[in-house]
Amino acid sequence: MLLNTADYFELLERIKTQIKEAQYRAVLGVNREEITLYWNIGKEIIANSKYGSGFIENLARDIKLDFPGAKGYSVRNLRYMKKFAKIFGDIENLQVPLADLTWYHHQALMDKTDNAEHYLWYAAKTVENGWSRPILVHQIEYKLYERQALTENATNFERTLPSPQSELAQETLKNPYVFDFIEMRDDIIEREIENELIANIAKTIMELGTGFAFYGNQYHIQVSNEDYYIDLLFYNIKLRCFVVIELKTGKFKPEYAGKLNFYLSAIDDTLKHESDNPSIGILLCKERDKLTAEYALKDINKPIGVSEYKLSDFVPAELIDTLPSAEDIERRIKDKYEV
Repeated sequence: MLLNTADYFELLERIKTQIKEAQYRAVLGVNREEITLYWNIGKEIIANSKYGSGFIENLARDIKLDFPGAKGYSVRNLRYMKKFAKIFGDIENLQVPLADLTWYHHQALMDKTDNAEHYLWYAAKTVENGWSRPILVHQIEYKLYERQALTENATNFERTLPSPQSELAQETLKNPYVFDFIEMRDDIIEREIENELIANIAKTIMELGTGFAFYGNQYHIQVSNEDYYIDLLFYNIKLRCFVVIELKTGKFKPEYAGKLNFYLSAIDDTLKHESDNPSIGILLCKERDKLTAEYALKDINKPIGVSEYKLSDFVPAELIDTLPSAEDIERRIKDKYEV
């Protein structure tokens, strides 16, 4: 008998979810055992340094003799185990998030981070966001810790958002944002940057952070029969709110905050569902003076953050002559949006 009722499909989905969760727990359990084993081996290597040079090489050879089919006990990996145990001398540290990462991730963290604090921060972010090893390496190389955890944010989130929404919004913001897939030129215009961000939406979302879903660019709103266009509109699933992003190619000016405040009011009135949190605005400028931004936001009643962004400085010489001028781009945009 073929079952195709809604109840049956709901039952099927529940069972499939339970199977996937059980598989994940099984993998996680094995992974934690491996991490604990490697830490213990590392502690043994440190405790027996009396054997001097050649000790790790001998150990790797003798382990292979007794466990010829086992992988993970090369000289290189034993040295990683020693380094891991040296960084985390206490077994209590082998809880979440360290125990939830693959050894492959740990190797990257040992290669790329400078201290245990950075290591733990990136480990927690990796578990939280489900980063692959290449993405983890990318985030470290682009100094996410310095741009997010240590950044001096210019926002009014604490005053305009309730807790814990305000803390989550602060954690989302970076300074600067790095869009290294866009080539920097003196004559670059805002719409060109916007178009590149949309053309590379996967990279854009990865830089913006967890939970961002693209909603539209040049998003049209109408107020009192006047037309307005928002540069970029996203919805953040983690924050449960719309995020309005405005791009500026120059230095931050106080009047930018007023316009973004206006956009947020319009989005809250026209798009925001009653279950959504208040919409958030992010002003991305080429330059930002923190004190000026803080004064501009002081009496704004909508949540806004002001950050800088960086583009790639490198343009291959053979491509310079092929790049369109600002006038060419403006003409194309005018032709595209002219009614």
